[in-house]
Amino acid sequence: MIPTLKWTEQGVDFLDQTRLPFEETYLLATSYQQVADVITTMVVRGAPAIGVSAAMGVALGVKHSQATSLEALTPEFEEICRVLAATRPTAVNLFWAIDRMRKLYQELAAKPGASVAGIREALIAEALKMYDEDIATCRTMGANGAELLPKQGGVLTHCNAGALATCGYGTALGVIRAAVENGAEIRVYADETRPFLQGARLTAWELLHDKIPTTVICDNMAASMMRRGKIHAVVVGADRIAANGDVANKIGTYGVAVLAKEHGIPFYVAAPWSTIDMETATGEAIPIEERPAVEVTHHGGKQLTPHDADIENPAFDVTPAEYVTAIITERGVLKAPYPEALAALDDVKVGV
Repeated sequence: MIPTLKWTEQGVDFLDQTRLPFEETYLLATSYQQVADVITTMVVRGAPAIGVSAAMGVALGVKHSQATSLEALTPEFEEICRVLAATRPTAVNLFWAIDRMRKLYQELAAKPGASVAGIREALIAEALKMYDEDIATCRTMGANGAELLPKQGGVLTHCNAGALATCGYGTALGVIRAAVENGAEIRVYADETRPFLQGARLTAWELLHDKIPTTVICDNMAASMMRRGKIHAVVVGADRIAANGDVANKIGTYGVAVLAKEHGIPFYVAAPWSTIDMETATGEAIPIEERPAVEVTHHGGKQLTPHDADIENPAFDVTPAEYVTAIITERGVLKAPYPEALAALDDVKVGV
């Protein structure tokens, strides 16, 4: 598997996704502040990978703390969590992971005889556990969704929801991988995904790495491809799914969903349960990250737009639940009505 991130004695080693597909280089983060910067600058990206990265950032911050008592460590721990939580607002996995680390810290700190050393080791172990869980979750999700894809035909995906967006195997691309492993003959059509080109740079790179036939198309080609009968299914990932089934994903996903419905093509969303936000009623309440204008105005260091042009660069959009054929998770495949389907599985515990 492609090693997206890895815990080491020196720090967290990240595959630098800003340099793909032509440079396979790694960046070592030796402090929690550096982990936060890696998340913000999209050296690591994808909701599940962001979550585990944040957990490792918390563990790294506590590991390097000079505090010798819980009284000194606790406010420092909260500052570590605050810095990491401020990196990217849309992906709920980020907050899920930090909350999980916080709950563990609080449980351990409340026990008689709790020590800084004991908590430090427990937090590292929890972050590593989350890493392993993520890979297992993706494999289970892939198995759950594989049968939904055509035995032969074209599958469109938007952005990158693969091994690079997780700790391994992937969400949307995990479903595709599982289908191919089961004998399906699939050609993937990868939207380039402007402005950061995750599809052109990352999805194509990792699928070709696995020898899965892949065609990169510009974002504005999807409708034409559908009309010509080249696309038989769409599968994407998600950064947050509201309690009613509305899906926040990379900007452009909403347009793909509308096109799929118009052409009678199933539109699937694959995401781990940590991406489900039952506290957010609808997609209207999901915060949408606004990225720097330079991502739109420049490419490869060259300016593409006039100096005085106003720029908007929302990183995500929200696809209403009515456009989603099914949501694929490690707990099962959910279909409308989503409020009832999500609520029914919310308390299910799945061993991964």
